[in-house]
Amino acid sequence: MRFAMVTTFYPPYSFGGDGTYVRSLSRALAARGHEVHVVHCADAYRLLNGGEPSSAPVDDPGVNVHRLSSRFGPLSPIITQQTGRPGLKQEALMRILSRDFDVVHFHNISLVGGLGALQLSRAPCTLYTLHEHWLVCATHVFWKDRSHACDRPQCLTCCLRSGAPPQLWRYTDMRDAALSHVDRLISPSAYTAARHTSSGVRTPITVIPHFYEMPPASASASIPDLPGAFFLYAGRLADSKGVGPLVASFASASRHNLVLAGDGPLLGPLRDQYGGLENIRFLGALPQEALSALYQRARAIIVPSLAPETFGLTVIEAAAFGTPSLVRKGAGGAVELVEKNGFGFVYQDEHDLMRKADQLAGDDALAARLGALAKAAHLDRYTIDKHLTAYFACIGDVLSAKRGAG
Repeated sequence: MRFAMVTTFYPPYSFGGDGTYVRSLSRALAARGHEVHVVHCADAYRLLNGGEPSSAPVDDPGVNVHRLSSRFGPLSPIITQQTGRPGLKQEALMRILSRDFDVVHFHNISLVGGLGALQLSRAPCTLYTLHEHWLVCATHVFWKDRSHACDRPQCLTCCLRSGAPPQLWRYTDMRDAALSHVDRLISPSAYTAARHTSSGVRTPITVIPHFYEMPPASASASIPDLPGAFFLYAGRLADSKGVGPLVASFASASRHNLVLAGDGPLLGPLRDQYGGLENIRFLGALPQEALSALYQRARAIIVPSLAPETFGLTVIEAAAFGTPSLVRKGAGGAVELVEKNGFGFVYQDEHDLMRKADQLAGDDALAARLGALAKAAHLDRYTIDKHLTAYFACIGDVLSAKRGAG
């Protein structure tokens, strides 16, 4: 089959999980003999990053990457953000998507073409994965006024307080009209599917959990200055992720070590404030091999998100190494993973987190039992083979329904 993946970010022009997922899925499809094309916006990355990525692009066999750049640079993604349409990238997207693809799969399209890109698909099957809550939230993550999880819609004032330019198209029927060109939405969790349905999205949604695909830990992976036993945070260091309260709680409870892997706007301020403490380590952004080594050694992965996650990929990455999870209540799809699989704890607040950390640190049998549940859940539900089986079943359902409708 011939696949086109359309996404704003794609490694190395990417910041996190959505780009990693698209690359892993594209690699897996190409390895199984399918033809894969990826379309992404380099201008969007440059706008948000302030320049080029630190690493060079790596060619993956069978994956054809179309890296879109406009001579107007950052103006292109800004136009798309404001209008919800491809704007300066309309011609390039039309030229690529007019090819004879069997499946066009949209991902994070907020800056690569917006909702207007959805009508450009000519494939028999058009899919859209809900990596974020962008369809129903202007901040993408239900983080209100830059201070707390969204409790009720006040979108215009939230945009102004969050520094996100208001988008007039959100106050029209543009979303529903654009989604009429999509055969199926794919949600990584039941939580995210329900959140979109309750927000008025009527396009059929299929829940297909993300999968884990990371190289094994390498003996040459450089991880400096690690304590003997530690709890791990891996991800972006930002307010909505709850990293500030997390670090403060470990600073007060020096009996436990905390290692943080990742970059983000809070890295500098938190390192300045807490970097001198012996029980807290800030490692910054790390290659995947080094992250694998961290997962293997950690007592548990902690997901302290204050805003709801669509899935919780680090929970599954840790589970593959038999590492349990501690997830904050309200973390959306990450909570769903722990409650469904039973390989960790959901905590209420920082005091409850420390109590549960005490349990895991002081009970080797409990940690081993939760670790075994984590590894078994990964093998049973979150591998690439499980994901592709559900993915192709979804495509089959779409095509069968169209044949039945004539």
